[in-house]
Amino acid sequence: MERIALLHSRLQLTIGVLLTILMVWGLIAAVRGRFGQGYTAALWIAALLISTQGGLGLLLFFGNGQPGRLALHFVYGVVAALSLPALFHFNRGRTTRRAALSFAASCLFLLGIIGRAFATAL
Repeated sequence: MERIALLHSRLQLTIGVLLTILMVWGLIAAVRGRFGQGYTAALWIAALLISTQGGLGLLLFFGNGQPGRLALHFVYGVVAALSLPALFHFNRGRTTRRAALSFAASCLFLLGIIGRAFATAL
């Protein structure tokens, strides 16, 4: 369980760095007026990593490595896991300036959620 807890902790940092890069990339894409498949793929990778983080969290939960404020920690995890897929559905494949801004804003929102989830685990 200690290795899973370490991976869970390190993955949180990796996701934070990736979301920061995606936020800046999204803002640059908004200035340019559109984005390409590379940005979309990177967003899906972020969504996959967030879901993996949730899976590791569930393993820790069932292994009795409970965070301090468990219910709130779960809420943050569910919101984080559903945010990007919901935004993909909302944008329906558009690569416009507005879509780029919405993804950049979502990445900023997710950075806040990840920070709060980390704080509730202490």
